[in-house]
Amino acid sequence: MNKKDVLKSIFIRYFLLIILPLNGLFLFYFILIPLTLYPLYSLFYCFFDTILNFGKSIIYVEGVPIEIINACVAGSAYYLLLIFNLSTPNIELSKRTKMISFSFLIFLLVNILRIFILSIMYIYHSPFFEIAHKLTWYAGSVVLVIIIWFYQVKAYKIKEIPFYSDLKFLYKNSFLNRK
Repeated sequence: MNKKDVLKSIFIRYFLLIILPLNGLFLFYFILIPLTLYPLYSLFYCFFDTILNFGKSIIYVEGVPIEIINACVAGSAYYLLLIFNLSTPNIELSKRTKMISFSFLIFLLVNILRIFILSIMYIYHSPFFEIAHKLTWYAGSVVLVIIIWFYQVKAYKIKEIPFYSDLKFLYKNSFLNRK
């Protein structure tokens, strides 16, 4: 790619990274809450007496309300996956789309399983619920995002480094590097 195309790519990728989180990641939650809620409801329905109140994002399992809030959906973790992806240069659009889709799907499936297991612990009053909830929320999401990203780097043979590779290109082609 020539310099103009690379600069255009940098502008578009970082513009998306700036514009998407505006309005509190609304777009992420608008899409991800139903994608989390319906499969979770279906999973509970297989094993328990279950009622869904979609308007309030509550699943009643054996009469116990399980409210799925934005923090449960972990929109910021999806955004972190997107940051890693969009801040990495020299990825073809089709490959980038596959990578984003794959990473979001894996995170969604693991997150649904996490919520399901934690909900069962909550329903049965497990003494380990609070610690499991805090560990999977504070550390688990970040660790999972990092594992997914490193897997993608290996699987898709990514050679560039998020942010650094773009900064290196910009510095190399800036007036600061003129001799």
